[in-house]
This record gives sequence, C-alpha cells and structure tokens, in this order.
Amino acid sequence: MNNEARGVIEALRSGIPSKAVGSYFSESRASTMGKIHDKIDSATREGRSSGMVVVGKYGEGKTHLLNAIDVYASKRNIVVSHVSIGKESPIDKLPVIYSKLLSSTFLPNEAQPGISRALEKMIPDSPEANEMLNFASKSLTTNKLYYVLDAYLRSDNVEERYRLLSDIQGDLLPNSAVRAIAKSLRNEKVIFNTPFAKTKHMQDYFFFASHLFKTLGYDGWVILFDETELMGRLSKRSRMLGYANIYDFIFPDKRLENTFSIFALSASYEEDVIDRKNEYDTAIIDYGEDKRIRVALDCLRKGTKLYPLTKEEMKDVFSKLIAFHASAYEWEPPIDAEKLLKESGSAGFLLRTKIRYAIETLDQLYQYGDEGEAKVADLSKETFEEDMPE
Repeated sequence: MNNEARGVIEALRSGIPSKAVGSYFSESRASTMGKIHDKIDSATREGRSSGMVVVGKYGEGKTHLLNAIDVYASKRNIVVSHVSIGKESPIDKLPVIYSKLLSSTFLPNEAQPGISRALEKMIPDSPEANEMLNFASKSLTTNKLYYVLDAYLRSDNVEERYRLLSDIQGDLLPNSAVRAIAKSLRNEKVIFNTPFAKTKHMQDYFFFASHLFKTLGYDGWVILFDETELMGRLSKRSRMLGYANIYDFIFPDKRLENTFSIFALSASYEEDVIDRKNEYDTAIIDYGEDKRIRVALDCLRKGTKLYPLTKEEMKDVFSKLIAFHASAYEWEPPIDAEKLLKESGSAGFLLRTKIRYAIETLDQLYQYGDEGEAKVADLSKETFEEDMPE
C-alpha cells in the first residue's frame, strides 16, 4: 500500500489543502502557472519584486494553486510564507500579518517552519551578521532592528536572546525594553533615530526579513495570501487600511528585495463587497489623498481569472486521480478518465466538487464493485457580513 498516494487521495477527499497535492497536480492551469513562474523568476533573478491577484470561484482551486506555487518555489531555493487572511490575521494589521507569516515561513530544505534556527547559526562579526547590521542601521526607516539584532548577537543570556529573537519574528518588544537591553550590553546611551511605531514602521520588519533571506543565500521570498475575500467582513476603516497594505505588497518599496506576493480572492468579492459596499466612493470621499486604495481595488477587480479547467485538463486530472487511487489501495479501477469525467458532470461546475465526486465513485467501485450513486454535498456560499464594528 502506497502511503503517499493514500495521503493525496485523503487530502482531495476531505478538501484539506495539501502541498503533496500541489506537487502532483501542478500542471493544471498551465497558462496561469506560466505567468506566475515568470513573475517569481523576475523577482528572484532580476530583483523586480512584485505581486498579483488571482480570482476564482469558491471551490475552483485557488488554494490548490497556492500550494502548487509553494512547491515550485521551494524547489528553487526560495523561502515561502503562507497566511490565510481572516479575523485572526486581518490584512489591515501588519504586525499581526508579519507574525503569522514568520510563524508559517519555510526555508528551503527545512521540515519545520520559522527562521529561528537560521538566526541561531549567525555568528557575531561574521560576514552575514555584519551585512545585516549595516542594512538595519542604514536602510530602514528606524534603527530599532539594528539594536535588536546587535543585542541578540552580543548577549549570552538565554532568556534575553529569546526575547530579542521573538521580536525579529514579530512578537514586538517595546522601545524601552530594546533600549534597556542594548544599553546594558553596549554600556552606552542608546538613541533611536526615529522612535519605532508599529502602526507606521512595520514595513521595516518585512524589508529586514527579505534582506535576511538574501543574505543567508536564498534566492528570494514568495508570500502566499489565501482567502483574501474574508477582509470583506472587516469594518469599513479596516478594509480601507487593508487595501492600502495590499497595494504595498503588489507594488512594493525597493527595500522589499527579491519578493513575490500573491493574493487569492473569491470571484464574488467584486459584486458582494466592492460594488455593494461602494468601496470606491469610500476611498475617494474618506481617503482621497491615498491613491493606493483605489489602485488596490482595481487590482482586486482585474485580477488574473481562474477559469474552469478545459476538458483535456480535467481528463489529465482524473487520469492522475485513478492512478493515485489504484496505488493507494493496490487495485485496478475498472473505469477510465473519459467515463469518470462524463459521469462527474452531474456534480456541478466547481472543480472541488467534481474531484470529490470522482473519488467517491472510485471508492464505491473499490468497496462494492459498483459505481452506485455518488452524492457530494453542495459547497456553502461565503458571506461578507461585517463581524467588526465600524
């Protein structure tokens, strides 16, 4: 029995996102994937950081696409971070987003997420340490991270080093605490060129992380934002701040190095949120001077569309499903991709529903030798009722 094949089938059956599924089914949507690969290569090889939006119906494969991108990037010595936008990680709050991203950051060839092991290997006065200190002191808006990293490299106190390392990963220390630690280690007065404020200067941490990955020898950073449509449940002010932040990822400051960001968005967002809640009017009336909001709204409206797979693409997917099911349970399914695709037509139009229908059909054949009548429940429709006050 092939446990890997069974894991792929179980992931597809349950609808749970899986990197393994992304690895074996990455050939679907060749045109869209080609466009994304070009942007990743441009960011990592030519230093042209950028971002984009992909738009698809609920259940049409947006998360699967992100997993395929994850697999592509990881094989090319690129750091990958993945976060689902929502109430626990609202896009308007960059400190929360940064912390969530860093906790789900995978360095190439590392089985566990996070960057702590890479930082723990950094030696004082090494070329990598000196490069990061120089960058943190000269290239960021504030020099807080310079003092944090310098203190981390100097200190031999385990608890102190842990607090400083946590700050780099998003568990921010107050300015006063950083000054006190740095002063005790440097034996001199510590002065911030600009007092750090997380509402104004959080981008410094993203710039620092991107330069860190480059300094450590990785080719770039790919940031995957899933379920972007859930920002539609935020308050009006939070949505506007979120749009501004999305702009900063799609059209980043040059200090965000070798980075590609992608936002996966439900196709219903334009009608249910942008149009119904008059987002453009709000942007102009309340935030007229911040053009980032209107540009971000344009990007969300005009994002790259995930159209339904063609018949040939679906046949290829179903051929792989049959092969994986056969390997997982050590049998020979008495059905081909053509027939399976034809019979899945009654399951509706959504890719996820068709796949689950096909797997249930294969399960029926395996257990009972008969196709029976596969039934897959309809997928629920997302809603955009605000769950945060205006």
